[in-house]
Amino acid sequence: MYSESDALSMLGPLMIVLLAFAVFAIIVMWKIFEKANQPGWAVLIPFYNLYVYTQIVKRPGWWMLLYFLGAVPVLGSIAVLVISILDNIRLSRAFGKSDGFAVGLIFLSIIFLAILAFGDATYDNSDADMNGDILDA
Repeated sequence: MYSESDALSMLGPLMIVLLAFAVFAIIVMWKIFEKANQPGWAVLIPFYNLYVYTQIVKRPGWWMLLYFLGAVPVLGSIAVLVISILDNIRLSRAFGKSDGFAVGLIFLSIIFLAILAFGDATYDNSDADMNGDILDA
């Protein structure tokens, strides 16, 4: 049906699309970090970017360790999913957006992150409560 060379010839365009997507995601997150008065280059440093992200969503530094629960089979993945949803809600609120916008962040992340990055949303630097979010830390 398909030869090995056909499969390899399709791999090149796919890699270009994936690389373009990755570069776009880095640019978007860089811009969000800068809007939140954090260094944009932090996006490029593994683990440190997660720490900075927890600061942006106004969580304590140890919160980033919860993302490593993904290493635990099944239950860890569910826990990381829940933590990600909670942090998307807090990210939305930190930029003055509604919980409806948070739903967009959860289901269409790259699109709504780009709206945060390139739109007129501004980061709230205050230490105010995040409107009674579940699991306030």
